[in-house]
Amino acid sequence: MGLFDQLMGNSSEQNPQDVQNEFEGYLLPDEVVEASFILIRDLFVFTNKRILIVDKQGLSGKKIEFITVPYKFIRAFSVENAGRFDIDAELKLYVAGMPAPLIKLFDKKTDITALQQLISRHVL
Repeated sequence: MGLFDQLMGNSSEQNPQDVQNEFEGYLLPDEVVEASFILIRDLFVFTNKRILIVDKQGLSGKKIEFITVPYKFIRAFSVENAGRFDIDAELKLYVAGMPAPLIKLFDKKTDITALQQLISRHVL
């Protein structure tokens, strides 16, 4: 992923096993990372139990906020694939209790159909 993609908000896929090892202390013993995407320093992690948003804050990135979205609280979601001239694909999650959807932009190379299927398996 290039610097331009990072500045534009695009994500790139990360190795799920690397993320599993890095955040082992924050995951439940039977929780498995199924997919993970990085945006500059932040992570959007899909496990078998929840979506975990890892928001690294500050200049050093040592302050980290972990936002958990249990699949059972996702009321609706939408995906938009990247078109011929688009630079990104988009995911919107409508979460119970949140006034606005969570929006995540993904790199054009991201298989948004596979991501949609992953979420569907847990939500539907």
